Order: sequence, then C-alpha cells, then structure tokens
Amino acid sequence: MERILIDTDPGVDDAHAILMAAAHPNTKIEAIFTVGGNVGLEHTTRNAQAIVEVINQDIPIYAGCGDALLLLDEEATIVHGRDGLGDANIRPQNGKLEEGHACLALLRYVNEDPGELTLIAIGPLTNIAVALKLDPMLPKKLKRFVVMGGAVTSRGNTSNVTAEFNFLADPEAAHVVFEMWSRAGCLIELVDWEATVRHQMPEEVVDKFSSMNTPRSDFFRDISTPALNFALQKHGSRILFGADPLAMAVTLEPDIVTHAEERYAMVEINGRFTRGQSVVDWGNDMEKPPNTRIIIDVDIDRFHGLMEKGLE
Repeated sequence: MERILIDTDPGVDDAHAILMAAAHPNTKIEAIFTVGGNVGLEHTTRNAQAIVEVINQDIPIYAGCGDALLLLDEEATIVHGRDGLGDANIRPQNGKLEEGHACLALLRYVNEDPGELTLIAIGPLTNIAVALKLDPMLPKKLKRFVVMGGAVTSRGNTSNVTAEFNFLADPEAAHVVFEMWSRAGCLIELVDWEATVRHQMPEEVVDKFSSMNTPRSDFFRDISTPALNFALQKHGSRILFGADPLAMAVTLEPDIVTHAEERYAMVEINGRFTRGQSVVDWGNDMEKPPNTRIIIDVDIDRFHGLMEKGLE
C-alpha cells in the first residue's frame, strides 16, 4: 500500500487528481494540505473539504499558507471559476478541518514515518518551502516527491509567457524547493505544463467521463464547465489539460512513465519577463548533479484509464 500526502490548491484539476488517488486500490491518502493558489486559501480549503465528502473517505485536511512568500503574481479564476470548483455551488456539509498548520502537520507525518511517505505537490510550493526552512532534512525523509509545475522549455501558461502557473504563483518558494532538494542530493519528480499539453484529454474522452452517470462523474462534469468553455474559446475544442491528474498518475503508478530525463533545474526569481521560469541545464553545462527527474512521456491510455476509474 502506497501512502501519500497531497499538497494542493483545489482547483478543478486538483479535484480530478484527488478523485483518482482515492479510487486507486493500492493507495492510501494520509492527509491533504491546502495552499492558496488557483483561488484563495478559504476557497481551496473549503473545496478540499467538499472533495473529501464526494469521495466519502475520512482524510485529515490541514490549512496551510494563504499567501506567497513575497507576493502573489497570478490567479486562475478564468479556468477554475471564482470559487475554484467551476462556480458549481458545491459546499461541504460539515466542513471538518484539523487543528494546526499544514507545514507543521507535514513535518509531523514524515518524522513519524521517515522514508515511508510520498508527497505530491499540485499547487504552489509555499507550504513545502516553509516546511523546508523548518526542517532542511525533509527531502531525505520522504520516499518520493512529485511536483506538478514548471515549463521545462519555457512554453508556459501565464502572463509571464515562459512560466507555468504554480511556479509563477510563488517563484521564491519554487526556487527554495529546487535549491534545497539539490543540496540534499535528492530528486524531484517533475510533471510540467508541457507534458500536460502532450497528454491532454480530447473532447471524446471528456464526454465519456461526463456521461458515466455516477456521483463522481456528475461532480466532474459540474466543476469542469468553465475549464471546457475556456478551452473552447482559446483552443477551438472542448479539451481538458489534466495537469494535476497527470502528476497523480505518475505518483500512483511510476511505471506509467515511458520517458524521463534527469537534469539539474532551478526557478528564476529576478527577471522582469522571466520571473517563475523553469531553468533546466539540458546540456550539463553547469556540471551540477541532477536534482530533477523530468517526466517527458507516459502511457496515455493508462492515464485516461486511471482518470476513468476515479469517476466510477
């Protein structure tokens, strides 16, 4: 049984990813940590509570950092809706929330079971950066660390065109995480925005998921409407970019990866037009040991199959 911790800013695709993990037979979600990102922390925490009620599992939820380390550069309401879940008016019934800050809870979990837990971060890396400053040995205490973020050849999805949303939302946090993982001699498994584009869900797959006639597929359909409308306006078809589900698929079934590259990577924090940009030493010109395993390709049919299982 794989035991995972999820750091998240729900978010439509965050919800899809959590549904996938909850349905996986060999996975136990130990805890969910919320962070501000796609929308504010109040919304992301409430959305996490609503998602947990949909999947009907007893999963502890801890609220974390609501603001970036310095300043918030980006929001994603145009894709996720003002409330983060497609403005579908989904509210938790009981709003159960654990006491204590997510960063402290994260450290407590990994210190109680060092080497046993996998952490997946599918939002801005603010919580992880704060936890690292409290305990720089965190990388060595995790079994694996999977991150959804970045654009490894600078084809981003934000107003800073070379940057991806999660990294631009808190560039300093992303910079800290990559730097301190490098110092620890550990690898981040990175699923970036460009991999997401290569593994998008075409309209016929989205329609199949939406018509499964289950409570989870109904939830999927209801929250995905703004994202689909945005895709139709921007790309001319009702496709979905499943960034967080793709990262979750890599977390749940590592052998789904068909091509990956290990490189040294960092995050730009100073450039006027490149703030939040992923910088990858593809040619090993810096002669630094790799700190990142960049996921290039996965088995897309297995990925879609995992998504479907999450909606049954």
